[in-house]
Amino acid sequence: MKANEIRELSMQELNTKLSDLKSELFNLRFQLATGQLNNPVSIRNTKKDIARVATIIKERELKAKIADKKEVN
Repeated sequence: MKANEIRELSMQELNTKLSDLKSELFNLRFQLATGQLNNPVSIRNTKKDIARVATIIKERELKAKIADKKEVN
């Protein structure tokens, strides 16, 4: 998933996507532990997607804080 695609999602969709990715990572790790994982690279890709989504969420939170501070002044 590319960052541009992630930026188009709403905050609610981002939070849902983040929880889905975390559960997917859990399942991939479980498959790795039981020897059923076909593509170990999928763990790395899922971790990167989690980081991308978390970064976009943090960016939006910081923008909201800055906007709130400007409104107060």
